[in-house]
Amino acid sequence: MKILCVLGEHAYGDPSRGEGPEYANFLPGLRRLGHQVHFFESLSRTPHDDFSRLNQALLKRVEETSPDVLFCVLMHYEVWTETIRIIRNSGAWVVNWSTDDSWKYRMFSKLIGSEFDLFVTTYRQMIERYHQDGIDSVCLSQWAANADTLMLPLPAAACRYPVSFVGAAYGNRRAMIARLRHEGIEVACFGHGWPEGPVETKRMGEIIRQSQVSLNFSDGAHGRSDPARRQIKARIFEVPGYGGCLLTEKTPNLDQYFHIGEEVLTFEGADEVVEQVKSLLAHPERRDEIARRGFDRVRRDHTYGRRFEGILAELNERAARRPHQPIDWATFEAAADHHRRSPALKLIRAFLISVASVMFGKRRGPRAARRLTFELSWRLRGAWTYSAAGWPGRMFYRES
Repeated sequence: MKILCVLGEHAYGDPSRGEGPEYANFLPGLRRLGHQVHFFESLSRTPHDDFSRLNQALLKRVEETSPDVLFCVLMHYEVWTETIRIIRNSGAWVVNWSTDDSWKYRMFSKLIGSEFDLFVTTYRQMIERYHQDGIDSVCLSQWAANADTLMLPLPAAACRYPVSFVGAAYGNRRAMIARLRHEGIEVACFGHGWPEGPVETKRMGEIIRQSQVSLNFSDGAHGRSDPARRQIKARIFEVPGYGGCLLTEKTPNLDQYFHIGEEVLTFEGADEVVEQVKSLLAHPERRDEIARRGFDRVRRDHTYGRRFEGILAELNERAARRPHQPIDWATFEAAADHHRRSPALKLIRAFLISVASVMFGKRRGPRAARRLTFELSWRLRGAWTYSAAGWPGRMFYRES
C-alpha cells in the first residue's frame, strides 16, 4: 500500500529536541512491511506561514501521492477536521495514532476521534470510555521497538554506565534521580532539561545498551498523576530492544506485555527504586538474565512491524474501500475563508500576549496566551476548536 505519514520529524517540531520517536520508528516500521511510505511534516512551523498553508500543502501532497492510507500523529488542531473529511472523501483511509489519552482524552480524542477511519490509542483503560462516547473507530495498539535497531544485550561487566535515564526532565524525575545520587549511585541523564541535553536515536540506543540499569518513569508531562492513570511509554519497549535492563515505574497493564520480575522490573516510589537499583548492581548475573529475557520478548512480540500489521488488518476489516476521487478544492477554499484572522482577533491576541507576558515573561507569555485560548476553546466550543474556524489555530500559529 501507499502510506502517507503526517507527523513531525523532530520532537515537538523543534530540531533542538532531537528526532521524534514516531519519525524515527514508524516510517521504517511501515517500510519494513513492504509499503511505499511518504512523509509530510506537520509539527514544524517553519515550512508554512499559517495553518491554512499547511493544510493546503497537505492536500497537494495527497493529490501527488494518492495514498491508500494517511497515517497521522496529530498534536492538536494542525490538520483541520475539514481537511480530514476531504481526504477521506478522496478515497484514502485516515488513521490517527493518539498518545497521552490519560490527560488528553477530553480535550482532543473525544472531540475528533469519530472523524477517522481508525483512531488508535495506547491507553487500554480508555477503550470503554471511547465506546460510551460513541467513538467506534477506536483501536487499541501499543508503543514498541524498531526491529531495525535491536541490539543484543551486553554483560553488566562490559557496561559503561551503572545507571542511566534518557528522557525529558519533568514531573517527579529530577527528585527521583536526586535521591539515587544522594544514595551514592551514579546516574547518567540525557534528554531535554538535563545538562547533557537530548541525544539522537542511535546514541540513545548505545547509552541504554551500555547501561547496567536503564530507568523509566511513567507519569505524563503534566505533572505527577494518579498511579492508576500512568502511561505505558515507548521507552518500556525500546530499553529491552536496545539490550538494556529495564527498571520502570509501575503502570497499569504492563503485565499484558511483559512478565514482571523476569523480563522487566518495576518500582513504586524513591525507596523502592533505590532498593532495586542496588540489588541489580550487586547481582550482575540476575541483571544479565533479565536483560536477555526482555530482549527476546521484544524481538518476538513487540516490534512496530507487529503493531502495524495489526492496525492495518483492523483497518481492512472495519473500513470499506472507497474509490479514489479528485481533491475537493472548492470545499477546502470555503473552509480556508473561515481561517482568516480578523482585526478583532488580532486585538484579542495582542491583549492576551501582553497580559501573559507580564505574568510569565516575554519568552513564555505567547505560549501561555495560546494555552489559555485553547483551554477556553475546547471547553466552550468542543470540536469547533479543531476546525478551520477554531480560534487557537487562527490566533497562535507559531506558538502552537
